Amino acid sequence: MKKPLLFWSIVVALGGFLFGFDTAVISGAEKSIQAYWQLSSFQHGVTMSVALLGTVIGAALGSLPSDKLGRKRTLIIIAFLFLISSAATALATNWAMFLLFRFIGGLGVGASSVTAPIYISEISSAKNRGRLVALFQFNVVTGILISYLSNYIIGVAGGDHSWRLMLGIMVIPSLLFLVLLRFVPESPRWLILHNRNMDDAKNTLRIIDPGKYEEEIATILKTNEENKHKPQEKLFSSKYRFPIFLAVVFAIFNQVSGINAIIYYAPRIFESSGLATDSSLLSSVAIGSVNLLFTLLAISLIDKFGRRKLMLTGTVGLIITLGVVAYLFMHPSSNPYVIVVLLLAYIAFFAMSQGACIWVFISEIFPNTVRAKGQTLGSLTHWVMAAVITFVFPVISENLGEGIIFFFFCCMMILQLGFVVKYMPETKGKSLEELETNLVLH
Repeated sequence: MKKPLLFWSIVVALGGFLFGFDTAVISGAEKSIQAYWQLSSFQHGVTMSVALLGTVIGAALGSLPSDKLGRKRTLIIIAFLFLISSAATALATNWAMFLLFRFIGGLGVGASSVTAPIYISEISSAKNRGRLVALFQFNVVTGILISYLSNYIIGVAGGDHSWRLMLGIMVIPSLLFLVLLRFVPESPRWLILHNRNMDDAKNTLRIIDPGKYEEEIATILKTNEENKHKPQEKLFSSKYRFPIFLAVVFAIFNQVSGINAIIYYAPRIFESSGLATDSSLLSSVAIGSVNLLFTLLAISLIDKFGRRKLMLTGTVGLIITLGVVAYLFMHPSSNPYVIVVLLLAYIAFFAMSQGACIWVFISEIFPNTVRAKGQTLGSLTHWVMAAVITFVFPVISENLGEGIIFFFFCCMMILQLGFVVKYMPETKGKSLEELETNLVLH
């Protein structure tokens, strides 16, 4: 793999690191924030979900700057959003200001979940696209792990305003992301599609694949020329119904697995099982570590075994672990560490299947002309479901118990197994243009 290609992918995937850090860091600070501003349960629910509201809007609008301004400029805007949000939430002097800048951070998360995977998929070749796009998810889980670890260290140190440092420390990676983006080229496919700097596009494609770049350019130009003589492409047309179906259903199942509920409320879940507060924070670090380890494993396997096999294996594991966790919450045992071990196993199965595959798969299944819109649809669906699950999880667990909601997650994974077996195609080793031919109804 060419070193520049790997470097570009790693830099853009830093958007995933900030995505993961921003998503998970609130879990260690949420109780302190609730106490600091003496929030009611409803206000606390708003505080926890406001970033997800921003994420939904960021995902919904993510394709607009990505298509109009280019992938690179959009990523620069995203870096600024993360930088402003992390600094301002740490310095917030009132609850309304805190909500505003958590919302702005959510915009960055949503937009990054659209733009970064698109960019990486568009600079990758068919043989390494899975690994490179999965770098985004690898950085997401790295961000989650570092945020958990940071929260644990800061939490042990203590202090009335430790939550401010937990949130504010994200200024450092945000600034790094902004600086490194200067050394990343624009997506060659975007340049060609919008008739921009063809020389830059050719140079970038030559670096990516010196032996086949001319053939790649010819294929892209031919596809674009054919599309010029067609009416303006709209995502919601009958010929795209199969990739739309795949993206929406995949994104829904990703969240009804319960992953965001566990990421956001890990300390609370562990305390409900009987662990002390410090042990709960440390167990969250263990979750982040397992997530990272098995995401690395998935990256090494995704282009070898394919997306479908990873999904089949992971889904079976999720059904088993969620089912047993549900049973244990309904029939409490004296040893809470059994639930910790099972949730670690759950994280492992999730990381090596849905976690690694979702952004890769959705970025592959739509044609060049509607890829940003398709990625937006998948990302938007993902974040709407994340917001719903995050908002209702504490309500359901408080009124009906954790056992009921984990049983629901288990049932959803049984349905997902049927979806993977019957509908999910394998995209391994196929060019984006080849996938367009296979998945779109002409």
